[in-house]
Amino acid sequence: MGECSPDAFVMANRTEMPMNVVAVIQHTAGEYLGLIEDHLEGRRIRFQYFRPFASGGKLPAPDLPADALFLLGGGPWGSAGSRDLPTLEAEVEVTRQRLAEGTPVVGFGLGAQILALAAGGGVQKADLEFGATTVTRVADDALNAYLPEQFPQVVYMRDLPILPKDARVLATDENGRPAVFQVGDNAYGFLGNPGIKLGMVEDLIMEFEEVPGNTDAGLEQLRALQLEIEDALVPIMTGLVQCTSLMSSPKAATVPVEELDTRVI
Repeated sequence: MGECSPDAFVMANRTEMPMNVVAVIQHTAGEYLGLIEDHLEGRRIRFQYFRPFASGGKLPAPDLPADALFLLGGGPWGSAGSRDLPTLEAEVEVTRQRLAEGTPVVGFGLGAQILALAAGGGVQKADLEFGATTVTRVADDALNAYLPEQFPQVVYMRDLPILPKDARVLATDENGRPAVFQVGDNAYGFLGNPGIKLGMVEDLIMEFEEVPGNTDAGLEQLRALQLEIEDALVPIMTGLVQCTSLMSSPKAATVPVEELDTRVI
């Protein structure tokens, strides 16, 4: 797994051209940004992981000058009451604050549920599932028209988001569920992590005692789809970076370095 330094926000302001920085909340050791890391690094966008599940781990502070907030999946952790993420309430509040200030938010899996809750929607109970479906775009202009017409989406998740009334469905899966949705101008939810790697799911299976019943078949399906997932991520990230303005006006550049030194976790 790639790893930005723990002072990514400070380092982004110590270069000749300040860089944008994404705060990434990670919920399990197994799931991280995956293939998305390469797309951010290739655009000189830094990222910093926050791991509240780890010893001494914390969530991003309200005054941290993040240019976007990414919320990752949670494996068997959910949000509808059967096995809730321990930091669920705090993360909903962090996300609500970011939405209120206009900071872009992107949620994958459990992260999409947190986004829905923070934006005024809800969640519904659903069993832990693992599998791939074909997603079909239903809004031609989704992600500045970069969202592919069809692409594979792998879901490893418990529970499902109930979208806020003002949310816009951008794509649906084979079961008719909102697979990609938009909240406001610059917040997006995905049922699955579009940068998923085979090794991430293998790590999730080893990390938790609770696993879906079809893991062998699911892993084979994911293995066969890996190249398609990589190809689909290219236009997805192009559109996502554009729609979240992640290559312009870095917030870290507006804060003196000596102040950033006191704000990083």
